[in-house]
Amino acid sequence: MAWNKLSDYKTSAIESAGKGMVQYHSTVIVEWTAKTITLRSGGWETVTTKRKMNQASHQFVLGFGVSQRDHVWYVKRPDGKEVPFRDGMKMKRESV
Repeated sequence: MAWNKLSDYKTSAIESAGKGMVQYHSTVIVEWTAKTITLRSGGWETVTTKRKMNQASHQFVLGFGVSQRDHVWYVKRPDGKEVPFRDGMKMKRESV
């Protein structure tokens, strides 16, 4: 299994004209436009959800990363700043 590419197990991804989304089970976990990125766990802050978010970031060159310390998720935004994860959080997408 490639750690930097999404699998299709219970996962779908759509990208078109600079915007897209990744859905895992019934939750759109990553959604992006030319200007923003939105992250959602749907209440499932699991290792697999976090891994799929990171795979989406790498595969679609979104520039964020999700990590965990002491059972708390953190997001390194495209601007390099690390902030606590909030379900439904929206961040600015940096130009790539």
